[in-house]
Amino acid sequence: MDCKEALQRIHEHLDGNLKQAEVLKLKSHLDQCEHCNQLFIELERTEALVKSMPRYSAPDELTDRIMNALPQTPGRRLGLSWLRRHPAISVASIFLIVMVASFLALWNQDTELMVKGSDLDQVVIEGDTVLIPTGTTYNGNLVVRGGNVKIDGDVEGNITIVDGSYQMASTAHISGQIQEIDQALSWLWYKVNEFFSMFAQ
Repeated sequence: MDCKEALQRIHEHLDGNLKQAEVLKLKSHLDQCEHCNQLFIELERTEALVKSMPRYSAPDELTDRIMNALPQTPGRRLGLSWLRRHPAISVASIFLIVMVASFLALWNQDTELMVKGSDLDQVVIEGDTVLIPTGTTYNGNLVVRGGNVKIDGDVEGNITIVDGSYQMASTAHISGQIQEIDQALSWLWYKVNEFFSMFAQ
């Protein structure tokens, strides 16, 4: 008997559905395998603990009694019945509110310079300024958050600047687009697009 089969037999044994011959085979395996034996002991203890706990059953009409005991204001009653009829939408709405609040909190707290790209050897970082020097060609997309971008060279891709600004020399060339994000909701929309673009690749 291997460990995979032993695991199945352990559950059958604890449920009382294992024949005597199979019980002997299982005990033989447990004597030889320390891992399965330890698992068996833990499952046996858990089952004993669950069986020893007192069982309470609430009356079927408990929910109705609680709901009827709530104040009967028209707006509140309508909201509660709507929530009961649409639990998935309610949970999704609360999740969305929490996520938006988290993103907005991150927007206000994150002030450090962050540079993200595929060809970062071609950029120079001086303080809070990211410089693409003259005579340099940056290949790929570049994202700079919390800093300024000075473009003197060429960029073969897009540049996204979050909570910052950019300067571009007259001799510089960008094959893509420059996107400036300076508001929390724009940044949230950018992060959502970035998240879903990971699945599209």
